[in-house]
Amino acid sequence: MESAWQRLESMHKWIVENGDKRTDPWLLVYSPVPIICIFLCYLGVIWIGPKLMKNMEPVNLKGLLIVYNFSMVGLSVYMFHEFLVTSWLANYSYLCQPVDYSTSPLGMRMANVCWWFFFSKVIELSDTVFFILRKKNSQLTFLHVYHHGTMIFNWWAGVKYVAGGQSFFIGLLNTFVHIWMYSYYGLAALGPHLQKYLWWKRYLTSLQLVQFILLTVHTGYNLFTECEFPDSMNAVVFAYCVSLIILFSNFYYQSYIKRKSKKS
Repeated sequence: MESAWQRLESMHKWIVENGDKRTDPWLLVYSPVPIICIFLCYLGVIWIGPKLMKNMEPVNLKGLLIVYNFSMVGLSVYMFHEFLVTSWLANYSYLCQPVDYSTSPLGMRMANVCWWFFFSKVIELSDTVFFILRKKNSQLTFLHVYHHGTMIFNWWAGVKYVAGGQSFFIGLLNTFVHIWMYSYYGLAALGPHLQKYLWWKRYLTSLQLVQFILLTVHTGYNLFTECEFPDSMNAVVFAYCVSLIILFSNFYYQSYIKRKSKKS
């Protein structure tokens, strides 16, 4: 009878041997161990960070936040362009698109932008660190930690097994949303004199909700039609988007509807 450690080793062997051979050599892709370590460090920072900052003054990160947020805008623009242009050149179907596992220029270009999208999710863990250093602990909500922590695993699996195909639709929508989201944060970091021009924050949440609804409908459609994209991936994305619709809807209600009614 196999021990728990032997079963774990067998599972790890299956994971590393059954991935996309094109992306295996890329940073953080071959094995799940590095991304698990990053996630555990992330949880450790969330646990110990506020304790270390408790008796300290908030750190002034204005310059860093401006550079970081507008850099993320630039990265999001690049990825949106690549998802859009590559899918257009490859004549991708917006309803059902199998993964092109070939080493053709377009296949590799799509796989590459999927990796950049995954790597951007790792970079976005910095958002949480900035909250802690600035003592914005009220923003360390379950929604924030759940969304950031799970996205790195979702897109690690995406790059490891399905770097292309139907995955491009998720990246296309998400990078479009993030262009506006990080633009908002970048402008907010410039100073309070711009607050009067940032009235559109609630519409960012609406845009995120529309994104998740579209992805839920899209993956749900592919679950019940003949599509060569793996049903397991579609099922995971479907369930994940449903969870985000619930969480973001609650956030929208608490932040904009309930708060407004209290003020009234």
